[in-house]
Amino acid sequence: MSATAMALLSTPAFKAIHQLFKPVQPTVSGEAGVVRYVERPPTPTLAPLIHCYWQLATQQPLSQPFVYRVVADGCIDLFFDLLAPDDLFVMGLSTTYTEFPLTGVFNYAGVRFLPTALPLLYRVDASELTNRIEAFRDVVPTAAGALTELIAGHTTLETLKPLLDGYFTRQFTTTNVTPDHRLIQAIAAILTSGGTLNVLSELDAAISHRQLSRLFQRYVGDTPKVFSRIVRFQQLLNARPSIQTLQEDKVFYDLGYYDQAHFIKEFKTLYGQTPRNAAKDVSGPL
Repeated sequence: MSATAMALLSTPAFKAIHQLFKPVQPTVSGEAGVVRYVERPPTPTLAPLIHCYWQLATQQPLSQPFVYRVVADGCIDLFFDLLAPDDLFVMGLSTTYTEFPLTGVFNYAGVRFLPTALPLLYRVDASELTNRIEAFRDVVPTAAGALTELIAGHTTLETLKPLLDGYFTRQFTTTNVTPDHRLIQAIAAILTSGGTLNVLSELDAAISHRQLSRLFQRYVGDTPKVFSRIVRFQQLLNARPSIQTLQEDKVFYDLGYYDQAHFIKEFKTLYGQTPRNAAKDVSGPL
């Protein structure tokens, strides 16, 4: 990467994004061994921008429909069907869970961008993608064409990863990736607090709340308050408390939930299930 890009990515605030934010998705459940989901980290120089590459694929034809649930994680994903390389899509920030009913045989792979990365790289307004899935060719036609050529003929993440590393390293090297430092500092502050920061009274970004909200919507996809809710939810998923701990120790109070009813309602909105039922989707405690 260029010296300018490297200097930006090594600032404490920008580094805090990938050091503090570890978005979690549920493990795949359903027909044992029939569907496989894996994640692989990018090359270290891309770590401040890309959380992971992922693949969701059948190991054999499905005997019944499979519903894949994506929970709110604060990221924007670029994904594609390796069985039909022309089908590239971008999934914006989600403020709720999303379910994908899948049948037959499929082989999807994707890139999970950390907050701000994709809008900075492709000069798109993140708010126009929020809670939407769009054909990538309709958003960034030139990049869609280049990626289609790159992934054609590949069916495994192992062969794709070095190609994607090289492609995105070149893209970020030749793009002027310079986000507003006040936005990055605000994101870092929210992540440091685990999403419990009162964004109206405790978030000091050296600009008005309205201006900061515009920056968040442009580069993250929604307001600081909505992003904080997602960070708080993801903090809980990363902690993986047991159902017993949630019920007896009331750890949700430590994360700023008003009461158990508030916690369960928000969890269902972002995850699609109650905490008790969600425990079946993860390895070990929730």
